Amino acid sequence: MNQLNQLVSEFSSLAWGLPLLMLLIGGGLYLLVLSRFMSFRLFGHAIQVLRGKYDNPNDPGEISHFQALTTALSSTIGMGNIAGVAVAISIGGPGAVFWMWISAVVGMSTKFFTSTLAIMYRGKDSAGKLQGGPMYFIIEGLGKSWKPLAVFFSMAGLVGALPVFNANQLAQAINDILLIPNGISVDWKSKIVLGIVLASITALVVLGGLKRISQTASKLVPSMVVLYFGLVMVILAVNFKEVPKYLLMIFTDAFAANNFKGDAFLGGMVGGLILLGIRRGAFSNEAGIGTAPMAHGAAKTSEPVREGLVAMLGPAIDTLVVCTLTALAILVTGVWQSSEKDGVSLTAMAFSEAIPHIGTYLLLLCIAVFSFSSLFTYSYYGGKCMSFLFGADKKHYYNYIYIASIILGATTSLSLVINLIDGVFALMAFPTMIATLIMAPRVVKELQKYLQKLKSNE
Repeated sequence: MNQLNQLVSEFSSLAWGLPLLMLLIGGGLYLLVLSRFMSFRLFGHAIQVLRGKYDNPNDPGEISHFQALTTALSSTIGMGNIAGVAVAISIGGPGAVFWMWISAVVGMSTKFFTSTLAIMYRGKDSAGKLQGGPMYFIIEGLGKSWKPLAVFFSMAGLVGALPVFNANQLAQAINDILLIPNGISVDWKSKIVLGIVLASITALVVLGGLKRISQTASKLVPSMVVLYFGLVMVILAVNFKEVPKYLLMIFTDAFAANNFKGDAFLGGMVGGLILLGIRRGAFSNEAGIGTAPMAHGAAKTSEPVREGLVAMLGPAIDTLVVCTLTALAILVTGVWQSSEKDGVSLTAMAFSEAIPHIGTYLLLLCIAVFSFSSLFTYSYYGGKCMSFLFGADKKHYYNYIYIASIILGATTSLSLVINLIDGVFALMAFPTMIATLIMAPRVVKELQKYLQKLKSNE
């Protein structure tokens, strides 16, 4: 197991090297400039689209703009925000949060381009059903000769969509918050039982298909974001004297790396901290990875730019709001310095310190909803990859592999799980970003056409 851990860790480090960093951040900055900072200019209009102002029930697609965003958010607002932020702070200190923010600001532009392409170049699966996502926009936009890149994305997606990280951290939260404090011993038997329970609950929704997933997500995600926001506001109110200090420290520590405990990158600790923040940011908001365009590609719309604008809101909600809430809760309570714990256990400690007795149970409720909504959505992503590779009639087989892997995730170590998913996520980003950068000028033309049409209708 130690050798396997080492091997997976090396694979993840190799995948997240300088080429990917340049592709995600350099590519994202290029897209931001190319669109003339559209993600800031059209933010208000994006919210109007999300609220349904421009909805047309006769447009092609399966789900509404709001359902597409909540489906995409249900995969991103999950353990990346609660456990992933805690992992980033336990290794990198407050400065890691700043680089997660940078990843989100750049990621908003990347999400706009990838999700616009997902509508511009929708393809049909073997059953003749309209589909969107990187594998389809690569073939439809760049031609059949680029199919190996689409196949590579889908192969990586089969593993990247597996729910092992979410299952691992949800099981850890249930153990730490519910079982151990109530005197229930945690061993391999209890972990397997817990894994089977989680797998059974997931199966009830997952086997119902996209409509059931999107309906569940659109009901659960917004209410849990509000509850989570409220809980963190209580923690910040209890520790209000510490808030200005840590907000300042997020900025100063980002360039000093005084609290960074990881490996140096590009010859320095600051380089290592930047890589850590961007890696955790990408895991949190998935900008450039290629998962969200699969959800947004199913939206009911004939205007690609509209769906791109809705998708752009994802990193803002996910990383700039939810991740920042988690980070401040961990920082102001001081648990990031006083505890050796990491992942979801560290976040649970912060809630326990500030809101004794009930805090951790309410956190467990948020974690359970965020995790299950992520578990539901990733099955859709993996099924789409399976359908593309082996035909639409085979995609249901992925759900059985997916449900079984929840038991594996619930019983495996955090380091192995996080490195495996991190590494495969990196592999998914290469085809997504390469195709997006090649076709970016087409998206800009589409954006200009859309803005002219919008002006003429005013």
